[in-house]
Amino acid sequence: MANIKSAKKRVLIAKRNTERNVAFKSSIKTAVKKALSLAKGDQKELAAALSKVYQLCDKAVGKGILHKNTAARKKSRLTKAINKLQA
Repeated sequence: MANIKSAKKRVLIAKRNTERNVAFKSSIKTAVKKALSLAKGDQKELAAALSKVYQLCDKAVGKGILHKNTAARKKSRLTKAINKLQA
């Protein structure tokens, strides 16, 4: 643990940010799983689930949680997987 007061604060901030980032990434994974489970179902529900995943990924990029290429890769892979399941 750090000895300087400002360094101690930074450790606490880093911990808080890490917890936030992990929670946000978890919500993205959950949304992806839900979208994959709806691939064979109703098209309206699938479109809504895909939209939610895209929204979460873009929001994560804006907050600095994900790199823009990582978000693009996640969206691309999800779309390819859904198209493969529907074929």
